Amino acid sequence: QVQLVESGGGSVQAGGSRRLSCAASGYTGRGYSMGWFRQAPGKEREGVATIYTRGGYTYYADSVKGRFTISQDNAKDTVYLQMNSLKPEDTAVYYCAATASYWADRRTLDPVRYNYWGQGTQVTVSS
Repeated sequence: QVQLVESGGGSVQAGGSRRLSCAASGYTGRGYSMGWFRQAPGKEREGVATIYTRGGYTYYADSVKGRFTISQDNAKDTVYLQMNSLKPEDTAVYYCAATASYWADRRTLDPVRYNYWGQGTQVTVSS
C-alpha cells in the first residue's frame, strides 16, 4: 500500500515561489507515475504535473508550463513541485497522487487514473 504525505503549502504573494514535497512509502520497487493535482473551490480536480519514477519522464499542464517544475529524489522517495511566478489562479488544495502505470500523453494528467492520494496541502496566492 503506497502512502503519500504532502507538505510545503502556505500563503504567498503573486509572483512568488513555493515548493511542495510529497514523501512516499510502501513502494514495491516498480515504476510509478507520481502526479501533482489541484482543486480550487467549486472546480474539478485537475492535473498539474506528473513524473514517472523510472526515467524521470515529466508532463505538465499548459497552464503551468514554464512556471512549475516537478522533480524527484529517489534516495528519499520524495517528489517535489517547485512553483514559480505564482498567480492568484494557482490558489487551490494541492494533492500528490500515484499509480503504477505510465502514459506519455495527456492521460497522465487525468486524476481518475490514480489510485493513491495524499491528504492535500493548501496553497493560497494573494494579489
